[in-house]
Amino acid sequence: MNLIGKLRRSFRMLVILLAAFCLASIVISAYFLYTGYKQEMALVETTGQAECEDLKLLPYRSAELRTPKPIDPSRTDPTVLLFVESQYSQLGQDIIAILESSKFQYHMVIAPAKGDIPPLTDNGRGKYTIVIYENILKYVSMDSWNRELLEKYCVEYSVSIIGFHKANENSSPSSRLKGLPLQLYNNVALRDCVVNPRSPLLRITKAPRLEQGPLPGQDWTVFQFNHSTYLPVLLGELQPARPTPASLPHAALHATVIQDLGLHDGIQRVLFGNNLTFWLHKLIFIDAISFLSGKKLTLSLDRYILVDIDDIFVGKEGTRMNVNDVKALLETQNLLRTQVANFTFNLGFSGKFYHTGTEEEDEGDDLLLRSVDEFWWFPHMWSHMQPHLFHNESSLVEQMILNKEFAMEHGIPTGMGYAVAPHHSGVYPVHVQLYEAWKKVWHIRVTSTEEYPHLKPARYRRGFIHNGIMVLPRQTCGLFTHTIFYKEYPGGPQELDKSIRGGELFLTILLNPISIFMTHLSNYGNDRLGLYTFANLASFVRSSTNLRLQTLPPVQLAQKYFQLFPEQTDPLWQNPCDDKRHRDIWSRDKTCDHLPKFLVIGPQKTGTTALYLFLLMHPSIISNLPSPKTFEEVQFFNGNNYHKGIDWYMEFFPTPSNTTTDLLFEKSANYFHSEEAPRRAASLIPKAKIITILIDPSDRAYSWYQHQRSHEDPAALRFNFYEVITGGLRAPPELRALQRRCLEPGWYALHIHRWLSHFPPSQLLIIDGQQLRSDPATVMDEVQKFLGVSPHYNYSEALTFDPQKGFWCQLLEGGKTKCLGKSKGRKYPPMDQESRAFLSSYYREHNVELSKLLHRLGQPLPSWLRQELQKVR
Repeated sequence: MNLIGKLRRSFRMLVILLAAFCLASIVISAYFLYTGYKQEMALVETTGQAECEDLKLLPYRSAELRTPKPIDPSRTDPTVLLFVESQYSQLGQDIIAILESSKFQYHMVIAPAKGDIPPLTDNGRGKYTIVIYENILKYVSMDSWNRELLEKYCVEYSVSIIGFHKANENSSPSSRLKGLPLQLYNNVALRDCVVNPRSPLLRITKAPRLEQGPLPGQDWTVFQFNHSTYLPVLLGELQPARPTPASLPHAALHATVIQDLGLHDGIQRVLFGNNLTFWLHKLIFIDAISFLSGKKLTLSLDRYILVDIDDIFVGKEGTRMNVNDVKALLETQNLLRTQVANFTFNLGFSGKFYHTGTEEEDEGDDLLLRSVDEFWWFPHMWSHMQPHLFHNESSLVEQMILNKEFAMEHGIPTGMGYAVAPHHSGVYPVHVQLYEAWKKVWHIRVTSTEEYPHLKPARYRRGFIHNGIMVLPRQTCGLFTHTIFYKEYPGGPQELDKSIRGGELFLTILLNPISIFMTHLSNYGNDRLGLYTFANLASFVRSSTNLRLQTLPPVQLAQKYFQLFPEQTDPLWQNPCDDKRHRDIWSRDKTCDHLPKFLVIGPQKTGTTALYLFLLMHPSIISNLPSPKTFEEVQFFNGNNYHKGIDWYMEFFPTPSNTTTDLLFEKSANYFHSEEAPRRAASLIPKAKIITILIDPSDRAYSWYQHQRSHEDPAALRFNFYEVITGGLRAPPELRALQRRCLEPGWYALHIHRWLSHFPPSQLLIIDGQQLRSDPATVMDEVQKFLGVSPHYNYSEALTFDPQKGFWCQLLEGGKTKCLGKSKGRKYPPMDQESRAFLSSYYREHNVELSKLLHRLGQPLPSWLRQELQKVR
């Protein structure tokens, strides 16, 4: 018994000791956790206000430099998954504007209440490299299933998250983000902020960047944290005499942008305590995308700018430059060269207006010409006329020769290879005569315009190359011919300063690797707003970013532009009548009535020529004029003809006698399987209707092979059909080329999907080719209804079957008929069974996809497709 008692007492003592040890451990852990938190945040207790400029007080200064979780972008596509509150939410639009301006691919999703997410992988590869939430609360409030799915994807594929929290009047003073060791304090007013130079995500943003003054709004959110995974990126002071959450810890600085290094759960995050209204948030947002994507989505630090001064001699008396203005221009140019490598003002001239100002202004003209070698020069028109008003090339040449003679007389360089048309007339929409005259007189290689593809939004402006001339996008900078006095700047001078200091003008530099700015003579006289703007802009860019500013002559600048954006070399023609600005600078002799209302797109060997002739029987349907090379087909949207421009295209169409009821159309059977044609057609004629004809793709392939044999194609004559369709990768090139033309147009679902990505289903009609052959009158009734053409034409009375030819023909007066040419309906041996079996198997999946597509479109399955699908079962 004594032994048992001793054991009991020993056991109780052991329990007491263990309990004491655990309690001591908790106390010690709490102490180090607390002191660690104090060190991480360095909540500097002060009796007075900490000055933002005193870097010794910054909370991250004594913290140990931590290494973020490594990012491996190799397993994901360079695409952003963006969750927005609605399609029209302001922050969502701001995010999209930055992504589009930076030319980053993205997929936008309306964030659902339960947090449902789209498919994140495709064949074992991640579809997205970054996930962005316009509202971070939508992320943390996801149901557990979806959040676990998303976070597992982020960990496995090294994907990061960017989120924003915008407080409102209903936000609680403080809250926690579910699942994260993070406290939020809402509706805080901040002032004087600083960028943390220890943040590893900074690239463009210069640190420590100090921004004095109140931050916009009083709805800021600041973050408090007690985990080493978090690092502040942007911090600010509380505004005095403003209400703050009672529980907000007293500190000199509070973080409004934080970086999660991924040490907590393996996921890196960057969280913003407001929207993107504040310019520093935009900068840090761009840097966050670059860092979190492993530099997959990143902008170069090089920025090329060119400042054009248009109309250097054009201006009313009293608005032009005098001698002092020209001296200031030269002085400012020298100043800018200390901030922008090789900076040189680019002066545009119309010689007719030289010496048309006051005596003092004429002296300014003379000083400009005495300083001619200090600047770059480019020509406008001699009389500053708009080129699209000249209908023949010779008149334009005469004007340009006068301007060139003026330049040579006054020692103005003529070999820069750059010109700008007054009001951008004739550059886009293209006035062919202007391009030809430019090349003849000035040997122009580069021009610029703000009109391609449209003036607004500016982030959509692009470049293109036409007729050997490189066309660059031009930017406005808030300075126009009427903005000549600082105090009278539209909206007040603070609007100009706001544009320079983080606003629109600053963002133009930030988001465009190459910027050509349009300014005017009047901006350099009077209050010299042009000099004020660019001197302050260059200074602000240098002080707030790590961007490298430089200038190149126009031709070198254009070459650099198309090295950066080779995909922009090919133009994408728009309809000039859809944009009033374009219509105003387009020749009055031209009309959009010469554009087709519908297209027959093929594919080849399905009956498109028969449909073409049936359509021409209708009194209100008019086709294009024949081409000397491609006969009834223009083949504009799918090949090199596209680069000849829309003037060339419209010349193929007659002027309709009644623009309301008459329908112009063209039939080019190569359009169906063309990768370029759908996008090009949708750009020029977005409201056009599209007609395609489908037959059994096996029959179509065989018909094309026989067609090529009849035209003595060497490959078709050398190889039999089975050899062509089964040829492998090592087959002769000519056989492979013929094989592609036989097989690829029969991938019907793929090609129709491509057209439907540019045209709505209501504008697409799919015709059963077998029914067109057997019952054309019924099909043509369907076509008339689809086109909405009037009057109704009775094809039952106008068509007759010709048993000798084996197809339907037009019935003429006196019982005569008009049929397809001799090359149509050609007789050839039936396809061998081995080839048919191979093609049936080859097209099986394509036909299944076609049936699914037709089902979604609510269209019946052609009889040949039903027969093929029965084989699948």
